[in-house]
Amino acid sequence: MTSIRDNTEAGRFELDVQGQTVFADYRRTPGLLIIDYVEAPPSLRGTGAAGHLMEAVAAEARRDGVRIVPICSYAAAWLRRHREHADLLA
Repeated sequence: MTSIRDNTEAGRFELDVQGQTVFADYRRTPGLLIIDYVEAPPSLRGTGAAGHLMEAVAAEARRDGVRIVPICSYAAAWLRRHREHADLLA
């Protein structure tokens, strides 16, 4: 499992890959994790880095017992493609 940082001050999950940071901006409300935006540096796009981040975000949501609201189109598409996490969709 990929280890992510929960940067609560910035309101984002972060994953370091090849000296760069992939991140997912989020908000929390009772029982929900709202993913507003997922960003990978241009040099990491297409490498699976954002997917590794989302896998770790899904694991975090499952561990915390919350459901995900994917506002970000990438996060929504990733969750649709990974049906094993369908139960996490709010």
